[in-house]
Amino acid sequence: MLDLLKKLCLIDGISGDEHAVKDFIINEIKDFCKYNVDNLGNIICFKKGENTPNRKIMLDAHLDEVGLIISNITENGYLKFQTVGGINTAALMLRRVLINGKINGVIGGKPFHLLDADSRKKLPKTDDLYIDIGAKTRKEAEKLVCLGDSAVIVSDFEILGDCVKSKALDDRIGCLVLIKLLKEYKKYDFYATFTVQEEVGLRGAKTAAFSVKPDFAIALDSTTAADIAGTPEDSKVCTQGKGVAVSFMDKATIYDKSLYNAAINSGILCQPKSAVAGGNNAGSIHLSGEGVRTLALSAPCRYIHSANSIVNIKDIESMLSLTKYMLENIANENIK
Repeated sequence: MLDLLKKLCLIDGISGDEHAVKDFIINEIKDFCKYNVDNLGNIICFKKGENTPNRKIMLDAHLDEVGLIISNITENGYLKFQTVGGINTAALMLRRVLINGKINGVIGGKPFHLLDADSRKKLPKTDDLYIDIGAKTRKEAEKLVCLGDSAVIVSDFEILGDCVKSKALDDRIGCLVLIKLLKEYKKYDFYATFTVQEEVGLRGAKTAAFSVKPDFAIALDSTTAADIAGTPEDSKVCTQGKGVAVSFMDKATIYDKSLYNAAINSGILCQPKSAVAGGNNAGSIHLSGEGVRTLALSAPCRYIHSANSIVNIKDIESMLSLTKYMLENIANENIK
């Protein structure tokens, strides 16, 4: 399982440029289901099971990760950029980046020793940063990169005790769970969607849900685990090692109460996501068509949207187990 997760995480695929992740996943699942790719780039899969439920069920995970897009080149050959998705400036400073999978660079800004006293106390604005690829002029830089090129912050995939550390754990963990279910689960029919552009506005899930027209959906994602030093107990959102986080409400969705209660009372290791904050693809899915009864399961992730996100392996296993449990109990109508 972790070998597959490593391969998924180390593929670069920022929002709007997910094709490499898409191609890898198609190669993994093509012999286990029927699939098509829609005009936006979503992979929409149908897995035929031993039984056809009366309810159409859709499981969703997003393909994209946060990153950077080149927006300008200065006369001195530096690359200006915009963030794609929510990235804190602190996660950018002096990090190594890879552009188009082949051009190395470093994110820089005004040197600390040249800042005045007040500026030293503040994070710089993203607009004041640039990528240094070693070019001396705009003409030299333009031989290597173009406006609109994608960049990611470079990261290794490592095992840290009972955790994994990598970029793109949001949401390649969800992709991992869907791949395993497509390969291994056989009892009931279901749909699985690998969707694009979640990090920039829940876009791919909107068209995928319109295509599938599900009655029920489960959105798989990652969420902030603020169980770190100095965080008050009532602000921790969720805690690593206590299982997948189950949402009752966020800024995009109020979740189906029956699904939430069924998950929390399943007997599978899980926990409520205590903060009413953020959002995920459920925000688009539950409003599709005549409405979709929706649940969100999220892996607690420290340092989310950075090159060094950390997730507990036990929580990944919990997401897989609870997703399978909910799929089966929606399909057999044990959940009303």
